[in-house]
Amino acid sequence: MKRIIATAASSLLIVGCSPKPTDCVLSRGHVASGITPIVSSHKPEGFEGLTIRSVAFVNKGSKPVRVTAIETSRIIIGGKEIWSFQPTSSSEHMDWVIPVDKDFYKRNYLGMNDSDYGGGIPMVCLWNRVTNLSVGLAEPNLKLVSMPVKRRGNRAEACIRQDFEEPVILHSGDTLRAYDQFIMTSSGDFFNPLREFTQYMQATYSFEPPVSPEQAYEPTWCAWSYKSSVTTDEVIGTIPKAVELGFKCVDVDYGYQLCKGNYETNDRIEPDGIRRMTDAIHKAGMLAKLCWAPLCTIPGSSLVRDHPELLLLQKDGTHASISRWDSWYLSPIHKGTLAYYMNLVDHFMKEWGFDGFKLDGQHLNMCGPDYNPSSLTRPEEVGERYPEFLKGVKDHVNSIKQDAVVQLCPRGCAINFYLLPYFNQASASSPASSAQIRMKRKAYAAMCPDLAYFADHVELSDGEVDFPSQIGVGGVVGSRFIWSEANHGATGTGSGLLTEEKEAMLHKWVKIYSDKMLSRGNYLNLYDYVFDKPEGHVIEKDGSMYYAFYASEWNGEPIMLRGLQPNRRYTVTEYTTDEQYRYQIDGNNPVIFPTFAGSYLIEVN
Repeated sequence: MKRIIATAASSLLIVGCSPKPTDCVLSRGHVASGITPIVSSHKPEGFEGLTIRSVAFVNKGSKPVRVTAIETSRIIIGGKEIWSFQPTSSSEHMDWVIPVDKDFYKRNYLGMNDSDYGGGIPMVCLWNRVTNLSVGLAEPNLKLVSMPVKRRGNRAEACIRQDFEEPVILHSGDTLRAYDQFIMTSSGDFFNPLREFTQYMQATYSFEPPVSPEQAYEPTWCAWSYKSSVTTDEVIGTIPKAVELGFKCVDVDYGYQLCKGNYETNDRIEPDGIRRMTDAIHKAGMLAKLCWAPLCTIPGSSLVRDHPELLLLQKDGTHASISRWDSWYLSPIHKGTLAYYMNLVDHFMKEWGFDGFKLDGQHLNMCGPDYNPSSLTRPEEVGERYPEFLKGVKDHVNSIKQDAVVQLCPRGCAINFYLLPYFNQASASSPASSAQIRMKRKAYAAMCPDLAYFADHVELSDGEVDFPSQIGVGGVVGSRFIWSEANHGATGTGSGLLTEEKEAMLHKWVKIYSDKMLSRGNYLNLYDYVFDKPEGHVIEKDGSMYYAFYASEWNGEPIMLRGLQPNRRYTVTEYTTDEQYRYQIDGNNPVIFPTFAGSYLIEVN
């Protein structure tokens, strides 16, 4: 019996680094003897660059073939400098946009890459200065495939790969079908193909990108820096300072509960402590959000004791580990899991008085197969149906409060695309840099133009002070400062402690955010994320154009302001500077010559 990896012979698309985008050829590859690939494709109306493909392999030989994997829809792009969009998840919290350099390889598995990190957006994108190619799944739910990207010489390639845990025996005359998939040609960076893919999913599978309520755009103070020793009085005592600084929402973070999985209050929080918090928040005219981690519980919790049937089981019968928190997964589609959490939502909102939630944890993005026989018919079904849980939570929350905020923070994961309709505030999700804050904002803007994007705590940005990277791209600002007058034990000059210098910074930038509210504007894709220098982002709002440029140093080299109308004079205002410096430009030649370090934010009207 032959043992092979099959490849889709007719699915190879090669695009060279020619300045002419039409210089592309379709090339038939080779597969194992006796195996014939059958490929059908069509271009859906209204999607010019998109080709939907169905690929199957037929054994026309006389002998059975043992198939361990199939690779389909391979794309290849040439060029000295090639960049990629690879939005899959691991504990490394990698950038989604990375160069494809010499000897590069990344598997891009959409399943679990670590015990508690998995999922992502089911497409990868390769581009050079003139050409953009993407490949991905065109399925209504997530499938456990890889999208490997590698470099060979002066070319980079990607494809869809499906590995079989148990090899498939393809007898003579048998057919093996791949998941539906697509190849897309486009231009620029990842924004255009990501938007076109999302619009196709919306048109084909009733996939509805979320629309955020007004409350999702409020600047937010989070009590996270008080950590696990937080007290009721510390939170209440900080509220007046948060109001003074311009924050309009309070996130009550971890530290109030007995443990993950048991959300009764601990000994530091008096029996009425949470309700006193929310009452004080509301009295100050602010919104109250609660941070909690559904689908997660520590082994010793009352949830494990009382409801062991809800735990997700691995193939060997052990419990699936959420290693970051020393916890176990609950099965997201067990019939009792959602009911348990609906009761918690009722308690949080009706008894404690919260207006919305931050659903927190990398484990919320995806889980591994579930071998709990009471949960489902096949183990892999849990990944395909995973969004059902989040949909149930969001629907129940909004049935209690229609404009409640439901933020999903999958802690460094590339968002599971199929979860997008079921929350109404995205998050930079523990960004590793300011560049990640900006890049993730552009990706969310491509997929969900009406979704609020919380740029996370400013303390997670470069230098712990990079408000320009939050505001300039249209993010919602946040901070987790500690006020020493509320916490008399607070000492030192760490990022959490509210020093005079930090207080002045918060006064300035929260006011700028609230005055401009660029988070409610329209993100325009006018600059390539990597090939245009400096890095540029544009927000259109209320008839004005807001440009944000980022570079470590920029010494007066010309920058073209794209998107302006000819035959018109414009006023440029440096709206983040104390002097509000202004100058005029001509729409026929809208070139500026700024000098800056880090960022340059301007309003043009």
